[in-house]
Amino acid sequence: MVDARRTKKQPTLGQLLKGLRARNGWTLKEMSERSGIPVSTLSKVENDRLTLTYDKLLQLSQRLRIRMSELFAEPDEAGEAPVTARRSIGQLEHAVRVTTPNYDYHYLCTELRRKRMIPVITKIRAKSIDEFGELVRHSGEEYVYVLAGEIEVHTEFYDPVLLDEGQSIYIDSNMGHAYLAAPGCDEAITIGVCSSAEEDLMSSLLGLHGSDQASSALPTPANEANAPAKALKRRSPEGSRRERA
Repeated sequence: MVDARRTKKQPTLGQLLKGLRARNGWTLKEMSERSGIPVSTLSKVENDRLTLTYDKLLQLSQRLRIRMSELFAEPDEAGEAPVTARRSIGQLEHAVRVTTPNYDYHYLCTELRRKRMIPVITKIRAKSIDEFGELVRHSGEEYVYVLAGEIEVHTEFYDPVLLDEGQSIYIDSNMGHAYLAAPGCDEAITIGVCSSAEEDLMSSLLGLHGSDQASSALPTPANEANAPAKALKRRSPEGSRRERA
């Protein structure tokens, strides 16, 4: 009978290093700062394009304050995944607000780092694709639910679609897309979630708005926290529940 332990492929140094980093929740930059080894070197090692000398391995273990044997320790496959206990209460007055010509974004639960989902309440103002400009693209996927008003969703590979209150859409975010206030609707309010395997998704999303908006993103002032609710009162009476042909 073949011993499964003997036939099992041994992990490379890169795989072990990546596993060590993942278990500690470090980014490449954080591991570089802790170990004193450049990000580019660590990246090449993790991708099996470079190895480390004994001196570098010793430096790594000393700087990270772990035994050399732990560097080469494989995770216990039989062990259960660690339980995390993060929690965040989303409140509009604590949201990070970013204003662009097309949207007012209110990013929620921003105190959680390295999360894979970004919840956001959005006020949509643009009324035509010409006014909106170039379609937006970013990594990951997104889900958008219409809270108030009606929106017109433009995507790179599909015909535009109208969504009324209570309707929603799920798309791949790397496909060009734009959300517009539908004809007869002054403004619309949506709640959505963007998700990605990218470690710093929030920074990437803020970067889409340009350096000026991203650098000036601040928590929503208390007197503006109910702005989305106020916007509902300004909707055109024709903007909701329009009959479709």
